[in-house]
Amino acid sequence: MNAKTKRIWVLCAIAVTGLTILAAANRAQEGKKSRPSPPAKAECKMPDGKTITIDYSSPRMKGRKIFGDLVPYGKVWRAGANEATTFVTTGDVSVGGKAVPAGSYTIFAVPDQDKWMLIISKKTGEWGTAYPGESNDLTRVDMTVSKTSGPVENFTIDFGQSGAGCTLQMKWENTQASVRISGK
Repeated sequence: MNAKTKRIWVLCAIAVTGLTILAAANRAQEGKKSRPSPPAKAECKMPDGKTITIDYSSPRMKGRKIFGDLVPYGKVWRAGANEATTFVTTGDVSVGGKAVPAGSYTIFAVPDQDKWMLIISKKTGEWGTAYPGESNDLTRVDMTVSKTSGPVENFTIDFGQSGAGCTLQMKWENTQASVRISGK
């Protein structure tokens, strides 16, 4: 084989390898979007420039009884599906009156019929079901519970923004749990 033919083979091999890697990356992204509990994001931009971002997976109700059944009362719940739900703040904030320094965290919830607790864990990177235990909690904060105006099919985390802060809201089935977040 002459040098010119070798060069053509090498270029073809590089092109095929590149296309294979690109196709695999594209399939991985499409797979994430087509999951039964697709990825979702909520963001609060405070007037002082701080940003809070929550990345989570949004499970669907699909005719199931959620709170008190699929998600038991009084037990730690991962507040979403798939990977653990992340809570990232670019500055020091106060969540329900408790100090949360700038950084990356994992959040969990303990739902009950008339009161929820938000758990902000210092441990990050775990798969969603593995609550790392109280020794890793940064803080626990009470959340206010109310009924939604109608059924909420997709578990949703969002922020209501007002004044110098925002209100973190978790909604699913016929329940909304919320807690106020303000700058420090």
